Amino acid sequence: MRGLKGRNAIVTGGASGIGAAISRRLAEEGAHVAIFDLDRAGAENIAGTITKAGGAAKAYQVDITDRAAVFEAVAELTQNGSIDILVNNAGWDRLVPFVESDTDLWTKVIDINLYGPLHVHHAVLPIMIEQGRGRVINIASDAGRVGSTGEAVYSACKGGIIAFTKTMARELARSGIRLNAVCPGPTDTPLFAEFAGDGQGERIKAALEKAIPVGRLARPSDFPGIVCFLASDDAEFITGQTVSVSGGLTMS
Repeated sequence: MRGLKGRNAIVTGGASGIGAAISRRLAEEGAHVAIFDLDRAGAENIAGTITKAGGAAKAYQVDITDRAAVFEAVAELTQNGSIDILVNNAGWDRLVPFVESDTDLWTKVIDINLYGPLHVHHAVLPIMIEQGRGRVINIASDAGRVGSTGEAVYSACKGGIIAFTKTMARELARSGIRLNAVCPGPTDTPLFAEFAGDGQGERIKAALEKAIPVGRLARPSDFPGIVCFLASDDAEFITGQTVSVSGGLTMS
């Protein structure tokens, strides 16, 4: 895709699942990828896989809930150049009916899925404004568009990220920055396996496969194409949009 070669990209949560697939594809398109993840070993593994394949990547151990750590990593990264692309992908949830949940769970979900991306935006957007150019793709969720049973607080966070993306797209359009949200439907990742644990996994997966028109859960490989397109020069006139990647599970 046009305009990705030689660009510097950050992918949060890039050590596994959707984030790892996005990191690999950006590198294949010629971008230099900084993998931000709490899992140092996982991030280094993906970065090593990319470099062995002839791409450019570096791993950073970053807890996105720690504002100071985010700013420190971004400052280190910018010593070697610009930040052209930001993919906010890191996320976490656990399936619990809201009335059975507690404030400790709320805090963890909100810190990772709402405050975390806000920290990263706050560190990166001023750099993009100064450059006069940037692409931000926020990995939200269809849970934030249509709701999801057992994910009330997570849905609230992802709905907030969608609204935040639209607002920042309006604020920064004339600064040369484009922000869009990609909303995965149910996806077969390690997080899904953890999320649908306690013997519920196969039952939940079967029910979802029956409900999804395409007939399967999403795979991590289903997302890098749309992310790279939105990060590319081909998407110059696209901003503030929300794209569902759900196999037709949600269509409105």
